[in-house]
Amino acid sequence: METTSQDLMREHKVIMIALDVIEKMYEKVRNDQDIDYVDVEEIIEFLKIFADKCHHGKEEDFLFPALEEVGVKNQNGPIGLMLAQHRQGRELIKKMQESIANKTINKKAFAFAAYSYVNLLRNHIEKEDTFLFPLSDTKLSAFTQKRLMDNFENLEKNVIGEGKHEELHAQLEKFQNKYLGTGSS
Repeated sequence: METTSQDLMREHKVIMIALDVIEKMYEKVRNDQDIDYVDVEEIIEFLKIFADKCHHGKEEDFLFPALEEVGVKNQNGPIGLMLAQHRQGRELIKKMQESIANKTINKKAFAFAAYSYVNLLRNHIEKEDTFLFPLSDTKLSAFTQKRLMDNFENLEKNVIGEGKHEELHAQLEKFQNKYLGTGSS
């Protein structure tokens, strides 16, 4: 049986690819190279749906409450820190979105927000992968893991939408090819 941590860590790998793409985008902007406004808009939308609504939704709506039930601290604890970083990430996504208003890119604002977001999320993912998810594997029963995985599937189907994951993966592969010279997310 797949555990919640395995599912979430697999999504982290996808998010890390998106972070690599964003990094290439802000490097181009910093080097005063042209960048496609639509690409920036689409990668921001990818982050809003895949990283925040889906991935962080699974954590906030299901995993974190289950961990609290078995004694993992929220306030002044690891869950509280992760939630604070989720909020920071949302603010940085909002700043990236604001940097592309009126179909033009405010290069300085985009580069700063994108750089900050990439660093925040890489650090965040490391904490979850090396501390919080292994902790969840030891604290959560097989029954709870199964219930959470069912909830994860329902979120993907009913909140994100049927087939949306596949669509987002295809979009990310397009960006990998264009910005990283690789594919197959």
